[in-house]
Amino acid sequence: MTDRRILRISGRDAAEFLQGLITNDVRKLDQGPIYAAILTPQGKFVTDFFLCRADDAILLDVGAPFADSLVQRLTMYKLRADVNIETTSLHVHRGLGDVPDDGYLDPRDHRLGWRANRDQAQTNDVVDWEALRVAYLIPENGVELDPDSFILEMGFERLNGVDFRKGCYVGQEVTARMKHKTELRKGLAQVEVSAPVTSGTEISANGKPAGTIFTQSGIHALAYLRFDRARAAMQAEDATVTLMTDG
Repeated sequence: MTDRRILRISGRDAAEFLQGLITNDVRKLDQGPIYAAILTPQGKFVTDFFLCRADDAILLDVGAPFADSLVQRLTMYKLRADVNIETTSLHVHRGLGDVPDDGYLDPRDHRLGWRANRDQAQTNDVVDWEALRVAYLIPENGVELDPDSFILEMGFERLNGVDFRKGCYVGQEVTARMKHKTELRKGLAQVEVSAPVTSGTEISANGKPAGTIFTQSGIHALAYLRFDRARAAMQAEDATVTLMTDG
């Protein structure tokens, strides 16, 4: 997990500051770690992260490629609030099985195992996390999740990453409107693929664009689809693509 960075957010106003910015309810940290995102005012995805309490501070676990821009954005919003944002030297560890004393279950889906923040880097991780992401429909920042993403289309409600009762946050109005639509027309889905396909390849159905294929594990993959076109036979490069359905 060397591709993660852990920030320490402290100060008298830290919790209130985050509460007005992120998609989840910071008050839930009293019960355990949470998963959340920060959005643009237009409701588009910026980055996702995990939050947990650490004494008088909040630790924020974010993908390393997105950490600097997140710090810049948080600093922009900070204004005169009593908030300190620091980069720590902690490392993220992950595993399956029993949760260690210093760990917590992944709040997105407990089948993803546990996470822990430690002083030393992890050296013994042999889990195929990509296979688990595909199996449990988990989007990854920089792959399925990008600046054009809307979090409800990417499953954030199912992944416990958004709270609709917490009050206002940046991008909340657009997210709330999408929540109250009768049905999402696009979104992340699991598909079956007959052959290997390059991530980012367009999926077509009856000669029309139907979506994009992303992470593949064996014969299954994650894809962003137009659901009205995904019921037909689909193609991506030389592969046949079939939408997986429950049951």
